[in-house]
Order: sequence, then C-alpha cells, then structure tokens
Amino acid sequence: MSENNRSGLLLALGGFALLSAGDVLVKSMAGAWPGSAIGALRYVIGAIGLGAILLVREGRAGFALPHWPWQVLRGFSVAVSAVAAFTAMHLMPIGEATAISFTSPMITALLAALLLHEPLRRQTWIASAMAFGGVLLILRPNFALLGWVALLPMIAACGMALLMIANRKVAGTGSVLSMQFNVAAIGAAFLCVAAFAGHYSGIALFHVPPLPVAVLAKSAVIAVSASTAHALIYLATTRTGAAAIAPMTYVQLLMAGGFGWALFGERPDLLSALGATMIVAAGLYLWRSMKPS
Repeated sequence: MSENNRSGLLLALGGFALLSAGDVLVKSMAGAWPGSAIGALRYVIGAIGLGAILLVREGRAGFALPHWPWQVLRGFSVAVSAVAAFTAMHLMPIGEATAISFTSPMITALLAALLLHEPLRRQTWIASAMAFGGVLLILRPNFALLGWVALLPMIAACGMALLMIANRKVAGTGSVLSMQFNVAAIGAAFLCVAAFAGHYSGIALFHVPPLPVAVLAKSAVIAVSASTAHALIYLATTRTGAAAIAPMTYVQLLMAGGFGWALFGERPDLLSALGATMIVAAGLYLWRSMKPS
C-alpha cells in the first residue's frame, strides 16, 4: 500500500471515529433536551463557525447560493435526518439505530433511479432486499417496544439519501467550505422551526426545557467534531479516492456497538446482530458492484 493510500485510510478512520463519538454525546443527552432542539443547537453553532471561516477565506462571494432550490433541499434533508437520528439515539440502542442508518446507500441508489432517471441495476435490487431484510430483524424487538417510533432511523437514512441526491445537483458550483456552510445554515433554519414546533406541540418528547450548560457544551463539541470529521473524510478522498474509503464507514457501526455495550449496557440479541451484519454485507456488495472492473 502506498503512503498516500495509507494516510488516506487513516484520515477516513479518524473522521468516521469522530462521527461515532458525536453519536455517543447525543445519546448521553437523552432526557436532558429533545433531539430536535439538540439538532438545532448543533447546526446553529456549526453554521456560525463555518460562516466565520468562510468570510475570512472567501469574503462575501463565498456566501453565494447557486441552484438555491437544491440548496434548500439539502438543508431540509439534513434537518429531517438530524431530528430523526438524534431522537432515535435517545430512544433506541445506539448500535441498532446506527445499523439501520446504513441503509442510506441503498436508498440513495433507489432515489437516483426515481429522481435522476439513473438505470436501476440488478445489484441494487439485491443489496436493497438484503439490507431491508436486516432492518426487519433489527426492528423486531424495537417495534414491539416503541411502535412506529422505531422507524426513525429509516427516516434519518432517507434524509441522508435525499441529501446525497441534492449534493449531486450542486456539485462543482462552489467550494467545499461554502457547500458545508450552506447546508449547515439552511439546515439550522429548518431545525429551529422544528424545535419550536415540537416545543409547542404538547408532545412531551419534544418539550424544550431551559438549556443546561452540559447540553450547550456537548452540542458545541459535536458541531466541531462533526465539521472536523467531514474535513478529514474529504481529505481522505483526495488522497485515496471515495471508492477506497467507502468500507471505512462501517467503523462507525463497530464503534457504535462497542460504545453502546460499554457505556450504556446495550447488548443486541442474536437476530439484531444478524440484521446488522446483513446491512453491512449489502452495503459492501453494492460498493463492490460499483467499482470499475
């Protein structure tokens, strides 16, 4: 393995590990603040930080909004994914919620066929069937316990898949930093609306109490760590290529399961573990099928 490939994989490993650490912090705030409000606070902090850096590096020109309908869709997708994912982390075992979120590549492929009219390959159908079979195994105990709330990780995965589709539409229209700021700022606006709506909805799960200092500090750490993670992953793709680092995403799943076991006493049963394995296998199969021969 070349030095560039090795450093790229290490950067990707660090990036995905930071994302897992952020999920643990989200999980640790269960009961202190609702997922919708945590998402809003995290993205507001992230947008302010990214905006300050963007202003220094690119000036006012960096705040352009090319293809604004797709930019709005990016922000909306992030907001949907954040509310669903953060709430799921509070209600479900972190490893199982993370495993279900890894159906996103399969959903992206299906949406690309539906919205972008890309050809739907046989391998996509096979991977999707395998992944959703795994989802059913994981949802089995959670659905019995939580009801429809157990579908939140799937909603989060759909949000991320829609983000990937919208990203394709705006690719190359601005710098990586400006694209990060746009999605964070627009996502923050949608999340603030969601947090206010949830608070006044009368649903106890979304009631927003006074902001604890610990929640503010953890949300700031998540904002910084997530932005750093995405920067590391981007650097990894410049050194190794997106296809090479794709399997590294499953580091998140391994770490989520380990953290859930060690910190929260979450031990998946055999069928849930089998379901997670099926989702990972489906993702790797889809990745492998897309590699050039």
